[in-house]
Amino acid sequence: MSEGRPLRLLALHGYRQSERRFRQRTGALRKALRGRAELVAISAPHPVPGGEDDDGDDPPRGWWFSGPGTFEAGEAAAAPSGLEESLTAVAAALAERGPFDGLLGFSQGAALAAMVCALRARGDPRFPVAFAVLVAGFASRAPTHGHFYRDPIALPTLHVVGDADAVIAAPLSRELAQCFVEPVVLSHPGGHFVPAAAPQKKVYLEFLSRFRPTQGQAEPPAAGAVG
Repeated sequence: MSEGRPLRLLALHGYRQSERRFRQRTGALRKALRGRAELVAISAPHPVPGGEDDDGDDPPRGWWFSGPGTFEAGEAAAAPSGLEESLTAVAAALAERGPFDGLLGFSQGAALAAMVCALRARGDPRFPVAFAVLVAGFASRAPTHGHFYRDPIALPTLHVVGDADAVIAAPLSRELAQCFVEPVVLSHPGGHFVPAAAPQKKVYLEFLSRFRPTQGQAEPPAAGAVG
């Protein structure tokens, strides 16, 4: 296959992170994907109140809350808040900073990316992406979010699962993978981080090679065309 431009992935950080913090924590992955894929991170729209990691200029952020200013991945929140604003922020980033080929999400960002995949698979023109890499993802337990998982999600995905993850337990990430049609699942022995050692790099590159444009394909898929 002819070498084309690198893929562009919109990167969605985890809860209590930010664009800058996520860039700092994905340096090894960026190096592993150099020349093959470019990560463009954005910050979630909601500052997380309080916490020792709030440095003022770059507060920790979240994509939605399960309670007032709080979030627990396993909580079946009766009144989650903030998700619509985050979906709007992702759509705006795709439109204003694109074009993008796919998504990379970590933890709560992976859960959000999965929701975007569901909307995309239904033909939502706001989210013109062809695939997603979901690291330490999970399906939201909130009943009002159940519609995202109602039907099998027909969008290619790579699910990265940490067997020793103490924040998002491996079974939660595997459960999310089962919401997709023909998911690719990559297990690693580590915990709650984005792995980028040689075994993971190999799988990332194999998965991404399915979407690598050739010299005659200069642009990502247009809105409305499900990959």
